[in-house]
Amino acid sequence: MKRSRIEPKLARDRLSRRAGIGLLLLMAGWSIAGPSGLLAWSENLRLLDQRQKEVQQLTAQRDEMKNRVALLDPRHADPDLTGELLRSNLNVVHPDEMVMMLK
Repeated sequence: MKRSRIEPKLARDRLSRRAGIGLLLLMAGWSIAGPSGLLAWSENLRLLDQRQKEVQQLTAQRDEMKNRVALLDPRHADPDLTGELLRSNLNVVHPDEMVMMLK
């Protein structure tokens, strides 16, 4: 009689051990192949480098625009830049200037 009582307990223990091992294997697989796992590490580093290059390019563009805005300040505008903008945007030239079209 004791044997019949022990067997269900052993079966329950085996089931709980198998479930525990299954969960551990699932967590190990997730830590290796998951979105932040070991396999995704190199991809994340590559994306980080790509984003840093993009930030550098955007910073250079922003600095260039800041410089251009500073040169176009109405209180002390740069005469060379204003002349360039007038010629390019409004097609305004002086009578003594010769315009050469480059392709």
